[in-house]
Amino acid sequence: MRRSGMAVRLVLAALLVLLAGCSQGAGGGGDGGRGPITLATGRDLTGYLQHVLDGWNAGHPAEKVTLVQLPEAADETYAQMASSLRSGSSRFDVLNIDVAWTSEFAAAGWIAPLDRGSLPLGHLLPSVLDTATFRGRLYAMPYVTNAGLLYYRKDILAKAGVAPPRTWAELEQDARTIAPKYGLQGYAGQLLPYEGLTVNVTEAIQSAGGTVLGDEGRTVTVDSPAARQALSFLVDGVRQGWIPQAALGFKEEESRRDFQDGHLLFLRNWPYVYDSASAKGSPVAGRIGVVPLPGPDGPGSSVLGGSDLAVNAHSRHPRTAADLLAYLTSEGVQRQVLTLGSLPPVWASLYTDPALVRRYPYLPVLEQSVQHAQPRPKSAHYDQVSLAVAAVAGDALRGRVTVDQALARLKRELAAIVRTG
Repeated sequence: MRRSGMAVRLVLAALLVLLAGCSQGAGGGGDGGRGPITLATGRDLTGYLQHVLDGWNAGHPAEKVTLVQLPEAADETYAQMASSLRSGSSRFDVLNIDVAWTSEFAAAGWIAPLDRGSLPLGHLLPSVLDTATFRGRLYAMPYVTNAGLLYYRKDILAKAGVAPPRTWAELEQDARTIAPKYGLQGYAGQLLPYEGLTVNVTEAIQSAGGTVLGDEGRTVTVDSPAARQALSFLVDGVRQGWIPQAALGFKEEESRRDFQDGHLLFLRNWPYVYDSASAKGSPVAGRIGVVPLPGPDGPGSSVLGGSDLAVNAHSRHPRTAADLLAYLTSEGVQRQVLTLGSLPPVWASLYTDPALVRRYPYLPVLEQSVQHAQPRPKSAHYDQVSLAVAAVAGDALRGRVTVDQALARLKRELAAIVRTG
């Protein structure tokens, strides 16, 4: 009996230790939720982020951050993050996620809601905050923003005596008439069937006043006159030739090279193109201008790009993770995001800083574009939504289906996706 009683006590003691360990993993442990953490991100091509984290680590020796760089390709980064989070792993404490993933990660319960009062939300560009919310709650902190811009050959438009286009009709007219006179193609975006095409189509739809999904992913709104006008604009451009056939195979870099090599009059792309196209040795250096994307009746609306910072719901040190979010979105670090990382910051005052505007002349246009931009369709199944939009729009651009057939098919496919949520 004595041996049996001792065995029972040992089992109970072991259970208490196990329960204590489980409590630590879920609630931050006996260390008050503070300690070393990891930051997972897609590949940092400029190397600036480790420098930024070195500044944090110097001031927080007991709460150091280890940078975990995942693959450069967004789909591979998504796959690794989703696999880890789905398993309940605490390997990644803070995640630098594409803004399009925030709703999906929040709906799945993978990332924790944030305390608004502990973050510098009042200093951000107002529009970027919408990328970090889902169904009324803040699940992430905007870190880097982005908006599509219209690049143009200012030397060519000056010779033609016309201003940069503000409407689709002006863009089409210039692409059809001016570009051929100077041996150029008219206009290109990212029209290969992938996420870039989803972005280009979504921008056109919202510029026309429409949406792809409504009620934060609960309803399908794509079969509308605005969507019909938007998709027709792109389809007609390919059919009429002022959007070259080659653009149907363009992603960001292919389209950037075509413009930078002097083959295009107009290009829709992200802000990173400006530095590359303006660099010494570029065939178009000193000859490019930037304006907001055009729309049917005036400036249009870009899709918001960039990334948000989120805290793993299973982080062992969530208080340190939350403090890191505040640090990475402070004014000093946000300045480094631009100057060292060549990425558009979310801190509003930097867009009117005279020294930065002299160095980055496109900042006022980018600020205007970001202020009028909108998030991609919010959905707990955004990856499926994006695949459907890109596939259907790709078929329409290649003449395999009419615009009406494309929108009817897309409505059916999105309805099936929404029902699964």
